[in-house]
Amino acid sequence: MVTTDSVIGEALAAEVRAQRRRWLVTGSAGFIGSHLVEHLLLLDQEVVGLDNFATGHRRNLEQVAAIVGPERWRRHRFIEGDIRDLPTCRSACEGIDRVLHNAALGSVPRSIEDPIASNAANIDGFLHMLVAARDAGAKRFVYAASSSTYGDSLALPKVEHVIGAPLSPYAVTKYVNELYADVFARCYGLPAVGLRYFNVFGPRQDPDGAYAAVIPRWAAALLTGRTVYINGDGETSRDFCFVGNVVQANLRAALTERADAVNQVYNVAAGGRTTLNELFAMLRHLAAREHPEAEASTPVHREFRAGDVRHSQADIAKAERLLGYEPRFDVATGLEVAMQWYGEFLAGVPSPAG
Repeated sequence: MVTTDSVIGEALAAEVRAQRRRWLVTGSAGFIGSHLVEHLLLLDQEVVGLDNFATGHRRNLEQVAAIVGPERWRRHRFIEGDIRDLPTCRSACEGIDRVLHNAALGSVPRSIEDPIASNAANIDGFLHMLVAARDAGAKRFVYAASSSTYGDSLALPKVEHVIGAPLSPYAVTKYVNELYADVFARCYGLPAVGLRYFNVFGPRQDPDGAYAAVIPRWAAALLTGRTVYINGDGETSRDFCFVGNVVQANLRAALTERADAVNQVYNVAAGGRTTLNELFAMLRHLAAREHPEAEASTPVHREFRAGDVRHSQADIAKAERLLGYEPRFDVATGLEVAMQWYGEFLAGVPSPAG
């Protein structure tokens, strides 16, 4: 059974439980945000969530409520609002100790199709959150950065201080986030930590829509007998990171007392590399456990996608050294958990209470 202690480690779980804090999670109805809300509530924290449902889902919050139970859920307050509205950000930040900022318009293709919308949410909205957190006296501002910042840099593994030219409007917005956070630390003393996520996956990641990520899209296709499409020859590789590792990184970044660990940017990943062909084989094998016909599935290859980098792998030594980050899930163990959830989700199985 996957528990909070097993996801983030017993020592970190005990550290969080030792003091009840008030946390703001932006993008709380989204994939990553809902996991942050879930684990914070299971750790007996007070949580304010903010989301406009542009990409998040009410069903994610309903599932979290069912998992944590009514007593813990009462320590959660949800604000339906938009980070592009400064008064909303100010209201959400009132009395907050720690901000975990995950609200954004993700997806490289989405940003290429509509760069104005991406800029409005990811730069204007980010600046609003920084101002609101500064003025509210938040003790730490932890934000979702992105591996897209590495752009056309070919060096592997990716180290935080070596980046290339951006390959998409989305990458530009996430790099600007890092610049703004650094400036707010220098000018206003707002302690900030950026987490460059690498291809995060796990339960509650949306399998539907034009901008669905590869793992949920392929998982749903294999479980329902639809065709899997691979962009390119399948030898493109990624450092796929289970969402539980991301939760751990956020909590460590929010609570570290090391002065040299704050006002930094960190890679958050598993530190490995999996090709799309390897990923397909792993997902097909897992799907075939409940749906034997999936074993015969073969992918269809199509053109490479604009804005995609060929290979990505993170060096996580900096996060290990300064934050104590230690990924507890590799790709295989994370996929086991994710595929079980997708099987239940697609079958309409209600989430457990407790």
